[in-house]
Amino acid sequence: MITNQATGTRVDEVAAGIYRICTPLDVIPGGFTFNSYLIADDEPVLFHTGYRRLFPVTLEAIGKILPASKLRWIGGSHFESDEYGALNDLLAAAPESTPFGSEIGVLTSVNDFASRPARGFADGEEFSIGSRRMKWLYTPHVPHGWDCGVLFDLSTGTLLCGDLFTQAGADLAPVTESEILTASEGMRGMMEYYAHGTGTSAVLERLAGLQPSMLACQHGSAYRGDGAALIRELSASIQKGGAKGA
Repeated sequence: MITNQATGTRVDEVAAGIYRICTPLDVIPGGFTFNSYLIADDEPVLFHTGYRRLFPVTLEAIGKILPASKLRWIGGSHFESDEYGALNDLLAAAPESTPFGSEIGVLTSVNDFASRPARGFADGEEFSIGSRRMKWLYTPHVPHGWDCGVLFDLSTGTLLCGDLFTQAGADLAPVTESEILTASEGMRGMMEYYAHGTGTSAVLERLAGLQPSMLACQHGSAYRGDGAALIRELSASIQKGGAKGA
């Protein structure tokens, strides 16, 4: 569903109760998508706030699913403008919401930036948002950022995987069942954004062990299929030096 004709912002349900809010921007040749994910439940979650300048269209898209004032959790994978830029505007629109991130992220960045105290989740910590449970996994430097983490919805098997499997392009399907590794490795080769820390393989194997059936990517299409196999293919490509600088 297109929610703003001028920007091309759209919202699509990619898994039960999980909505991808996508705005394309012409920041690289061929364009690039910026996705926030809204998880509807008793305590709705927004994962990735989007840039501050995108706040009006993100807010508009949220309102097509539920009143923004009902948001209770607002956070991201790691502290960058496309993940936290609109945080304070959203906190103002949702006065009962709590900002969140990894413990390290909250300590180093989020609590200084946010207009009210944030919740730092520990590695492996689970929390209920109503009918579903969410799990936070700390993934330092995977793909980048000391504070990096991802969020897993145990009820739908959806891994909100941040910058993993980033795909270029402005006009991508909300969900694909075709492999996205080729596109994401092409992006990694063009614009090397992986940290290549010593623990990368172990972190990726841990994510594969979740057996995700949906990979909710921040940039590009969400992937429906054998997420564990795809994550292990990514790990193997990194170990082989499958992209520039790997």
